[in-house]
Order: sequence, then C-alpha cells, then structure tokens
Amino acid sequence: MAANASLPPWFEYRVTIHPHHTDYAGIVWHGTYIAWMEEARVAWLAAHGLTFADWLKAGVDLPVVDVGLRYRRSLTLGDTALIRARLEPSRGVRLVWQYDIQNAATQDTCVEGQITLAPVDRATRRVLRRLPEHLQLKISP
Repeated sequence: MAANASLPPWFEYRVTIHPHHTDYAGIVWHGTYIAWMEEARVAWLAAHGLTFADWLKAGVDLPVVDVGLRYRRSLTLGDTALIRARLEPSRGVRLVWQYDIQNAATQDTCVEGQITLAPVDRATRRVLRRLPEHLQLKISP
C-alpha cells in the first residue's frame, strides 16, 4: 500500500504461523487473517491506553459491520506474518481500519483488508451518533 502523509502511521503486530493457522496443505486458512486483524486491532487499542473492557464500561459495543479482504500471496506454515494496522481518520462515528498483512521476511503484501466497526449503545442497541469523549480522545491522532 502506498504511503500517504495524511494517514496515520502503521501499527505493527507479528504472528508466527503455526499449524492451527493453516489448512491441510500448510497454507494459511483464509479465516485466520480476520482473526489476526482483530488481534492487531486489540493490540493497537492497548498501545493507545484502551481495552475492550473500557468500551464496555462506557456502554459501547463495537460490532463489525463490514469486512473486505484482497488476497495477493499465500503465507505458509513457519512464516512470520507482519500485520500492519491503522485506524483511518474519522469519517463520522464509524471506525474504519486498514490492514496490510505481509510476509515479514520479504515484506511482500499477502493480504490487504479493511474492517469497519460501528459503535453501538449497549443498552439501546442503537448506533451512537458520537463516541464518549474520553474514548474519542484516545483514538484521535
């Protein structure tokens, strides 16, 4: 993915590929990439001083409302995956995450992805019009 000065920097999260990440041929199973994207997102939040418990305490759920993946190359058993994640600048209340999953050894992009989360009020199950200020401040650049 091309660099753009107006976008936030990538957060990097590494995973060594184990047998449970792969299919019978030793190639990473397609659903594994989505799990890694969530792991990287949770690690990004933690690096910014937030846990999912903080969102729950604030009465906010973060359901996934859209997922998109583009597969470019395979990762295989024993490789190390570099999951690069970043939160796109705010366009309303939805949280749009971009991902660039690479082979850490070659830096070749294997999967490009995007996941959109919509913050929901836990009590009413309605999409929030605005994030609680203390949460917004932690995720804003």
